[in-house]
Amino acid sequence: RIGSATSLSSTIINNRLQELVKLFKERTEKVKEKLIDPDVTSDEESPAASPAKPAPAAAPVPPPGGQLQGDKPVGDEHYCEMLCCTFKYRPWLDRLKNYQFPSSIDPLTNLMYVLWLFFVVMAWNWNCWLIPVRWAFPYQTPANIHCWLLVDYLCDLVYLLDILVFQTRLQFVRGGDIITDKKAMKENYLRSQRFKMDVVCLLPLDFFYFKVGVNPLLRFPRCLKYMAFFEFNSRLEAILSKAYIYRVIRTTAYLLYSLHVNSCLYYWASAYEGLGSTTWVYDGEGNSYIRCYYWAVKTLITIGGLPDPKTLFEIVFQLLNYFTGVFAFSVMIGQMRDVVGAATAGQTYYRSCMDSTIKYMNFYKIPKTVQNRVKTWYEYTWHSQGMLDESELLVQLPDKMRLDIAIDVNYNIVSKVALFQGCDRQMIFDMLKRLRSVVYLPNDFVCKKGEIGREMYIIQAGQVQVLGGPDGKTVLVTLKAGSVFGEISLLAAGGGNRRTANVVAHGFANLFILDKKDLNEILVHYPESQKLLRKKAKKMLKNNNKPKDEKGEPRDPLIIPPKADTPKLFQAALAATGRMGGKGPLAQLRWRLKELKALQA
Repeated sequence: RIGSATSLSSTIINNRLQELVKLFKERTEKVKEKLIDPDVTSDEESPAASPAKPAPAAAPVPPPGGQLQGDKPVGDEHYCEMLCCTFKYRPWLDRLKNYQFPSSIDPLTNLMYVLWLFFVVMAWNWNCWLIPVRWAFPYQTPANIHCWLLVDYLCDLVYLLDILVFQTRLQFVRGGDIITDKKAMKENYLRSQRFKMDVVCLLPLDFFYFKVGVNPLLRFPRCLKYMAFFEFNSRLEAILSKAYIYRVIRTTAYLLYSLHVNSCLYYWASAYEGLGSTTWVYDGEGNSYIRCYYWAVKTLITIGGLPDPKTLFEIVFQLLNYFTGVFAFSVMIGQMRDVVGAATAGQTYYRSCMDSTIKYMNFYKIPKTVQNRVKTWYEYTWHSQGMLDESELLVQLPDKMRLDIAIDVNYNIVSKVALFQGCDRQMIFDMLKRLRSVVYLPNDFVCKKGEIGREMYIIQAGQVQVLGGPDGKTVLVTLKAGSVFGEISLLAAGGGNRRTANVVAHGFANLFILDKKDLNEILVHYPESQKLLRKKAKKMLKNNNKPKDEKGEPRDPLIIPPKADTPKLFQAALAATGRMGGKGPLAQLRWRLKELKALQA
């Protein structure tokens, strides 16, 4: 190609390409040596060739994940730290050795801390559920005592790690500042009520096992770690998208636990009175836990059908059960109602708004067609975005957070608008906060031809059609999600801000609207962007006012423009010369024009 080049520029380009190819080859040779010879540590210097090793150029390159013949497996042991290679990740054992536990933990956003709280809560649940069972029922025997103790001390280990490793590293706020100093975090935990309860939880009452035997009641202080349970609930609800489901499960667990404790107390009372001694106590047949749990359900829910107590102890126990059952069951019902009410609060608000609107339309006898469209708007708006007005949620947030949400939702669309490209970035951010969302029903007019344009529209979802033609019903173009229209009307002046076509929603369409008033208030603070927008608007208006063909599209520019007509005065002079039969320049020119007309014919 160099030989066939006819210009100096093509020769220079070819020379440069050859130099690049040569550099790439050298780089490849160095990488090959890096793979074959582990002693080569620098890719900037070429190592001297060793007679015991083959030349770098002739060295075979192992396939990805493969190995060379006679060499050690490259895919399993080699880890390349160069940017040009992506053979293997660092071995997991090395990553585990190099892992450093964080010196401070954010309890509000750290998912690792939430996972640790889950294990702490599991250990706490083990103690809360199994201590009453082992105390009341004869499930703990000398044959399986080692299994119970093993799990008990594993739970104690989790409690101890929570105190020594995690709680002393939790960040906290003091005077508006987030404290991450190790000493300050440790002192804050030692002064807290949480530390006192954690110490009580780990009281070493197990030493009394040597005197009284393995009594599960000596582990009752382990149940006092309830603060970790409530903290776990708070953190988990903050990261769940449907937290009300977890609240329902938790409330149900409260009810099941109260029945669990009551069943343990009933078996203890039956054993105290003597199994099968009266018709009221447990008779010792069947599965003891299932039978006692069934009795607890009938008592706490006050179903009835229970045998009458015989002794004073049984009467007092049954009365306490009835009072506790009524109180506990009413609390559970009330809490469940609050949970379900909070979960359906938005639906209830939607129904109340719709019912009030329907009542208003019926009072003023609005036509049924209009009422049906209003109902359709309510239903679509609610099902598409889960709320009727997005601004109601954002109004409670600080201005900075509203801006962050607006950037994530709308910036990608607005930044692509040709009118705003090159403008101040902060001006676009201010503009994003002024956008408002509007839903249009099928065949709704977004704007009409001839009306004054005061808004710009950005299509978030759905489609709109631009109508034109003689009858105003011909679809000129269909705009989809991400398209923008009406932007020229925001800056046009002197009567140039009238709509030039009808725009109709094709199906349901969700649009963002920016008012001209809001844009003018923003541009006051950005004069340079205002000048740029004015200039772009004039240019776009000039392009829109160019002559168009029969279909309404701009005409293609002519390569050879048509010849101008002969002036009338000159035509009269030529005609007079012909009638007089004169000779001269005009007569010759008249003869020449006749020839040209004949050729054109």
